[in-house]
Amino acid sequence: MSSSTWKSKLAALAAAGLLAAPAAYAQSLSDTLIGAYNHSGLLEQNRAVLRAADEDVAQAVALLRPTLEYTAGYSYGATGFTSSSNVETATGNVGITAGLLLYDFGRTRLSIDAAKETVLATRDALKGIEQDVLLRALAAHMNVRRSQEFVSLAENSVRLIAEELRAAQDRFEVGEVTRTDVSLAEARLASARSTLAAAQGNLAQSREEYRAAVGVYPTNPGAPGPLPPTADSLEAARDISIRTHPDMSQAKRNVTIAEINLARADSLKLPTLRGFADVTHKFGDLSSGRSRDDASVGLSLSGPIYQGGALASQIRQAIAQRDAARGALHVVRHNLGQEVGNAWSAILVAQASVRAGTQQVRAAQEAFDGTREEAQLGARTTLDVLDAEQDLLDAQADLVSAQIDVYIATYQLLSAMGLMSVEHLGLNVPTYDPAAYYNSVRNAPAGVSAQGRELDRVLRAIGKQ
Repeated sequence: MSSSTWKSKLAALAAAGLLAAPAAYAQSLSDTLIGAYNHSGLLEQNRAVLRAADEDVAQAVALLRPTLEYTAGYSYGATGFTSSSNVETATGNVGITAGLLLYDFGRTRLSIDAAKETVLATRDALKGIEQDVLLRALAAHMNVRRSQEFVSLAENSVRLIAEELRAAQDRFEVGEVTRTDVSLAEARLASARSTLAAAQGNLAQSREEYRAAVGVYPTNPGAPGPLPPTADSLEAARDISIRTHPDMSQAKRNVTIAEINLARADSLKLPTLRGFADVTHKFGDLSSGRSRDDASVGLSLSGPIYQGGALASQIRQAIAQRDAARGALHVVRHNLGQEVGNAWSAILVAQASVRAGTQQVRAAQEAFDGTREEAQLGARTTLDVLDAEQDLLDAQADLVSAQIDVYIATYQLLSAMGLMSVEHLGLNVPTYDPAAYYNSVRNAPAGVSAQGRELDRVLRAIGKQ
């Protein structure tokens, strides 16, 4: 390959910010992220977990509503069945019992509050999963591009060294170089082919990771476009992370849940007042047709006297769980600060590597061109040319890798700030609405109610029926 070809390739690299993709249809970064969002089974799994948490609210709300139950029974008996005075009787009853929780010192209300907070915490967990899914897809997209460029560089290296080998053989035949020069070129060509095979293997692995993240094999991942804005400073990025990251919000809600559960545990020592009404129709001796109707209404007050220390244990357990939630909040806060700092440092390192790599490639190109011309005049050996070519290849590979690392680190920073979301990235894809299902079930609708029919519509809309 001529030096002009190398220079044109580097010019395209400098103009595009990354090595240029082939002219065929390119999968944009947005295509990749949208594909991952639509494909992810992990998101589907956690959406189902969220819907299950929504149902906990409905079940807690139902505890404050009246209950209605039916009873039915039948019995057959005989007296004196071993004597001549045998008497047989058959009795039956049907009844309806209604009950209502009247007062439990706010225990059930606390259960509802805890269930609602759990829903919100689970929504935050879903947002965190969304960030992980999108970040994995981003990394897969960029690593395929990295692997493709490494394969391209390795192929160019093989072609270039093959040219050098042919040149060395021609010069050997006319006596300008020794057999050693030819052997060196042959050895370097074998090494270049080995490097190409390794690059092709890495590309195959990158394609498999892309398929796992997005659901399809990449055809031609396109250039990622301009870098997204992040923050003006490291401290500003940390402040945004503390305010917006779903892990932080989830940890705060878990503390609230633990405090509510502690209040619930403490309220277990207090009594519960219930009302009831019962109507029963009893059939007497069915043979004689005797029957009667009974009805009753009343109140029941119940509460613990001694539970073997179980109530005190539950309170201590709730205190420990609250303390654990507070400790987790502290850990999450510092972990997020570390993640932001790591991503910020990775960006600075990658940017510095790009600047240094650009200079290194320019110098290595000039050195290679000069060494090759000097070799043609007999002032340099074949080994000098091959070493200069290898230096150029290494410099180009390092530059490509550094440029891709800038993109990956930038999106890692976005993720650490809690901004790696469909909304923030402006992806053109219908998003899952976590409030739709919740709004349909939060008041515990029956299956035949208007709310129940709305729930059925929601389920059909999300493909669950």
